Amino acid sequence: MARLALNKSTLSKQTRQLKSYREFLPSLDMKRRQLMAERNQARQALQRLERDFAGIDPLIAEHLPMLSNERVELTDLVRVVGVDIVEENVMGTRLPLLNNVHVQVRDYSLLTKPHWVDRLAEYLMQALEQRIAIQVAQQRLALLEQAVLIITQRVNLFDKVLIPRTQKTIKKIRISLSDAERDAVIRAKLAKSKKRQLS
Repeated sequence: MARLALNKSTLSKQTRQLKSYREFLPSLDMKRRQLMAERNQARQALQRLERDFAGIDPLIAEHLPMLSNERVELTDLVRVVGVDIVEENVMGTRLPLLNNVHVQVRDYSLLTKPHWVDRLAEYLMQALEQRIAIQVAQQRLALLEQAVLIITQRVNLFDKVLIPRTQKTIKKIRISLSDAERDAVIRAKLAKSKKRQLS
């Protein structure tokens, strides 16, 4: 690091820098708090989605006990055709937002399949949509975790490093300037007393 000049212009520059750090820190801290709140909401949304997804299997078992019949061909009954994900900008962080899930039910003969296959197709569609929503919510939460980590590091940089370092530098410059001023006063008094002695 370059050696600082201990003069008034450096003091002025450091004072301005300290002022800008102190003005910037509250907005940075507010952004951190808002991102943390958004992260908590994303975490709760993910937990809610996982709870709903976990409830689908018992629901199917309760309403469709005949599903254990292996003679009914059900492979590829439901499949995902497309997923619409849009980006949402939250406090400068781009987050995925699930817009729509396109699910397609394979055509099957109503006469050759049991009547409960329709209900099973609905449950499977719901399960696929839930699984994709969980994946998007997990990605969203991971991005928010990363954003909170970065913004916390920045807040700590300002709060624990830059502001104290600048304050220390200002104190050092002020001490140096006051020492120089005192030395100048002493030199002036000595010169004045020498001048008196010579006259």
